[in-house]
Amino acid sequence: MSQIEESVEVAAPLSAVYNQWTQFEEYPRFMSGVERIEQRSPTLTHWVTQVDGVRREFDAEVTEQIPDERVAWTTVGGEVRQAGVVTFHRISDDRTKVMLQLELEPHGVTEQVGDKLGFVRRQAMGDLERFKSFIEKRGTETGGWRGQV
Repeated sequence: MSQIEESVEVAAPLSAVYNQWTQFEEYPRFMSGVERIEQRSPTLTHWVTQVDGVRREFDAEVTEQIPDERVAWTTVGGEVRQAGVVTFHRISDDRTKVMLQLELEPHGVTEQVGDKLGFVRRQAMGDLERFKSFIEKRGTETGGWRGQV
């Protein structure tokens, strides 16, 4: 298993940042390799990804969600094995720190090599940076789900 920990500071209020993170179907707008996400229930999403020509589909289940604090998930079914948590930290009224902790199992030789060379870590950091740009340029979230799991 590989472990990744990255963070980014976003120039937006905590509640707006958290609300945007809960909009899973918007992830293709800032996550590289994510083609589509379907919200199938409040806690279950179906992902379609394509990275370096390899297409994968899998389901992910939200295992813990506390508004303005954290969202945790794990994959269920499919070829992808990962679990993670994103936590949200108020820095000031208009600045929020987003921290990602991700544990994943690279699938096959190509992914194992890519992981060892730091590609997965760089992709995670790039996704966080694109998330930051996405919400900062919009000035507001596209929606939000404030339920608790």
